[in-house]
Amino acid sequence: MELEKLIAELESRIADPKQGLPEEVFQLVSRLTPMVNVDLMLKDSENRTLLTWREDRFYGPSWHIPGGIIRFKETAAQRIKKVAQTELETTVEFNEAPLAITEMMASGRDTRGHFISLLYECKLTGPLSPHLAFTSDSPSHGEWAWHDVPPEKLIPPQRVYQRYFAHPAGGISQ
Repeated sequence: MELEKLIAELESRIADPKQGLPEEVFQLVSRLTPMVNVDLMLKDSENRTLLTWREDRFYGPSWHIPGGIIRFKETAAQRIKKVAQTELETTVEFNEAPLAITEMMASGRDTRGHFISLLYECKLTGPLSPHLAFTSDSPSHGEWAWHDVPPEKLIPPQRVYQRYFAHPAGGISQ
């Protein structure tokens, strides 16, 4: 009964899980179950891969394939569009079927330590935000850049995507 009361109290403090969870609750959930996320594989006409720079407490400063965790009652398609808008300030089209489904685990860490990642082949349908372009000697959080090969500072779990850097993703023409 005590656990039920605690759960009811916790749920009463979550406004709308469809909009995301409070950070503390999200961290708890990520310790209890795998998170499902989408990653956006974007290529340009030169077959370079688009990455964004992130600085967080789990992976430190590093490049990553843009992506995000699917919210409660949100479709993968909705999350792909949201990631394109929030991380790149643009729009994309994408193949309905994932290019890859990968289980990613961070050994030695429970919080945000287990993901089921859906890699989607995407194509830009709008321009990338010029104010987010990486143009200096040192990238800042949220900046994007095209990469010919996986950079040394690619977040470790996404190294499973290295093979997609060397070859065109496939079905969506650029």
